[in-house]
Amino acid sequence: MRCCILALVPFALTPAAHAAEITAVVGKEAIEFKSGSVVVAKYATDPKFSKPFLYPVLAPNGVGVTRAWPVEKGLPGEVTSDHIHQKSVWFCHGDVIPEGIELKTKSNEKNGKGVDFWSEAKDKDGKPKHGQMTVVKVGEPKKVPGGVSVETQNEWFTPDGVKMLDETRVITFSETPEGRLFVFDITLKANACPITFGDTKEGSFGIRTHDSLRPSEKDGATVTTAGGDTVTPPKKDNLPIWGFPTPWIDYSGKVDGKEVGIAVFDGPSNPKANWHVRAYGLNAANPFGRAGSGFPTQKGKTDLMKIEKGGELKLKYGVYAHTGDVKTGKVAEAFEAFKK
Repeated sequence: MRCCILALVPFALTPAAHAAEITAVVGKEAIEFKSGSVVVAKYATDPKFSKPFLYPVLAPNGVGVTRAWPVEKGLPGEVTSDHIHQKSVWFCHGDVIPEGIELKTKSNEKNGKGVDFWSEAKDKDGKPKHGQMTVVKVGEPKKVPGGVSVETQNEWFTPDGVKMLDETRVITFSETPEGRLFVFDITLKANACPITFGDTKEGSFGIRTHDSLRPSEKDGATVTTAGGDTVTPPKKDNLPIWGFPTPWIDYSGKVDGKEVGIAVFDGPSNPKANWHVRAYGLNAANPFGRAGSGFPTQKGKTDLMKIEKGGELKLKYGVYAHTGDVKTGKVAEAFEAFKK
């Protein structure tokens, strides 16, 4: 894959701010997003991974706000080595059912009826029990209002290599002095067969925060919802806001003594998500879980979301890496910009 680069001036900079050049560079194994000479994020497209993901993610002060492990190991301040599948920033679901396709490998999900794209479980012989999301094409970066975008074409496969779903994913990067916004426009296309999204809490658009931002620690992050609910550390799983809807959730605290935070935004046109959000640093918006997920708002609900053959489902999510806390980092203002 040849490299390509696009430059533009970021939006909404104050007069006192330095207008750093923004670039997107497509490489063989990843897409680099740069502000000036600094790589602020990489989007991994290498098929050796079970799904694409965004890592690292740097706030404007240069601090990484997502967990490095297992992509990088042994970095200062990182102590956890759990949930190997939670790589920084990702999208998938824990039970995707390809109607009419025989599944030879059963889902790792306890009550799963389809393919598990959330975990990276293997059987005793080392054979994957999870699905594979492969980036098959990366487009050239394009200038868009306020940012730069790159489109990828992805294919979702069963553990046995049968294609079950097509996806177009567009990642758009923009920045302000307070924060860096990555918008994911996702179009799922049921070209191979009808698709049903199973009832599980294990989904869907998620991040794993830097270990210093875990609310489980006494000096960890404060978690804030769009409605103003706050969870202060230390807390144990599940957080009191677990399983409820809100337009966004932010984790803010200190990493290496510097105030930073990271928020996940749920697109206003999405099927309303409930949040799989836990004290060890997981923050995930899940629009598919029903009664079986355990989400308090879904008691008694069994209506699963489906895509008919030939149909599609459009979703939009955002990740906002900022300096300061939820207020000084202008999370609410960034969400308003994201919605437009």
